[in-house]
Amino acid sequence: MVKKPRSFLSTISVHAFGKLPGMTWISVSSKAIRAVGYDGYTLAVQFRRSGQTYLHPGVPGDVFHDLLNASSKGNFYSKHIRGRYR
Repeated sequence: MVKKPRSFLSTISVHAFGKLPGMTWISVSSKAIRAVGYDGYTLAVQFRRSGQTYLHPGVPGDVFHDLLNASSKGNFYSKHIRGRYR
């Protein structure tokens, strides 16, 4: 299940990462995050525990790269992405 942050009402069902058109997906080493996808504008984050994928439009490329390089991807997501890009 793909969920956009609360300001968006639509959801997209995705059962395996890599299923959103135009989205490049990367499996990441993280306890919280299974994979991230990015198409140059929208960041998609799939979580391990729930299997849900959240879409965050308007994420700059440098924020995406900082997420990939973060020592704790879950903490980086919480501090720099969640609630900021909707």
